[in-house]
Amino acid sequence: MPRKPPPLFPQEQRLLSDLGERLRLARKRRRLSNAAVAGRAGISRTTLYKVETGDPGATLGSYMRVLAVLGLEGDLNQLAADDRLGRKLQDLALEPKRRAPRRALTVAGEPT
Repeated sequence: MPRKPPPLFPQEQRLLSDLGERLRLARKRRRLSNAAVAGRAGISRTTLYKVETGDPGATLGSYMRVLAVLGLEGDLNQLAADDRLGRKLQDLALEPKRRAPRRALTVAGEPT
């Protein structure tokens, strides 16, 4: 029995639904039937329907195959390409740590 996909927040579900809608519109602009795209992608028409509706149970591979059939696979290179937050966190971790000033020692080795 297939596992149930993890629950999504409403904003994440909207993003997936919007992506599916854009893929459906791209298919229609190319005047390709859902059977033709599913066949070329090597997926079932049911899976294509899931992709085009933004179903979180559709695999990333299915999305990738549909993008490739539509000639849009290069768009995946733009995902997370400009990771500003990650670069800031990395830069913060690379900064040298400040050390406390050294205390002066007396002749006997006791601090002043």
